[in-house]
Formats: sequence, structure tokens, C-alpha cells
Amino acid sequence: MLGLKLPTDPRWANIAEKNIDDILIDHAYCEQKAASTAISLIVSFPEYTELITAMTGLVQEEMSHFKMVHDLLKERNVTLGRDRKDAYVAKVITFFPKGGSRQTQLAHRLLYAALIEARSCERFRLLSEELSDEKLRRFYRKLMISEAGHYTMFLKFARQYHDEAEVNQKWSDLLDFEAKILESFQSGTSVHGW
Repeated sequence: MLGLKLPTDPRWANIAEKNIDDILIDHAYCEQKAASTAISLIVSFPEYTELITAMTGLVQEEMSHFKMVHDLLKERNVTLGRDRKDAYVAKVITFFPKGGSRQTQLAHRLLYAALIEARSCERFRLLSEELSDEKLRRFYRKLMISEAGHYTMFLKFARQYHDEAEVNQKWSDLLDFEAKILESFQSGTSVHGW
């Protein structure tokens, strides 16, 4: 369903479980960044009323997810700590050239967001199936479903606001690029890393 060209190595779930506090910290920041992305789209493209309505709801949802992850951290007596650079996202967002029309810029930003949500969805599915902690498995199952909805929403808007055939080609090319990024990662304890 997600169309990802390279599935996550199943060993990632084992690494994640051994470093679950680091994963939860990274996850909290991923939720905050997702909310920031939605706010940025609102600020940058206010003329797209349907998009603004959807992003307003998304900001609220992502911040509620941030709160849920932060609550889990507090239960585990883990401090959120400082944000760390997301090497995965930093590499992904280099794919499309800067500039172009506003419509092209919007399509690129929506495709980046769709990809990040799709990979998050896939990772959350693995956590929901592989973690030994039942509470965390249920938690990630719920969030997996939410991420799938976000992924499809971003793709829908990209196709709605830009030439659909062009968007589909860009999406396919971006998926190929993302697979190469994942192949290059050696190890890590982040939601999007190896």
C-alpha cells in the first residue's frame, strides 16, 4: 500500500527495542516537526483553502501525538532532551531542485511530507508487531493507522494541486531516491534511520 521501494530491514525493530527510550525521544520530535510542517504549509500557501483546513486539523493531531509520546517518556522517567538532526529527512529534502513555480514548490513539499509519513507508518507497523511491551505495541498500532491517513492525504493534495501524471512520476522517482538513502544508512536509533 505504501509503495516504498525498500522495506525496512526487520532487524531495525530489534535495535529500536533495545534503544526504545532514544526511539521515543526521536519520535516526540518527529511529531513536533510534523506539526511544524503543517504550520509552514499554512503560512506559505494560504490561498489553498482546502489544504489550510486539513493542515489546521493536522497541527492539532500531531501535537496531540507529541503529548502522548511525551507522556510515555515521563512515565519512563526519561527527559525529552534536545532535538537531534534527522539525517534521513536532511537527505530526502535534497531530491527536488529549489525554486520553480509556487505550484511546483507546493507539490514537492507535499511529496516530501507524504514520503516521511509513509516511512513512519511502515516503522510504526514494525514496532506494533515486534515490541515485547504490549502497551507500546498498541500505541504504535494506533499511530500507524494515523500515519497512513496522513500519507494518503499529502499525496491526494499533491495530485489535486499539480498535474497528476507529473506528480506520479515525481513520486516514483522520489521513492527510488529514498530507497538509496536507506541503503546508505549503517546504524542508528531513530524513527527514520536504519
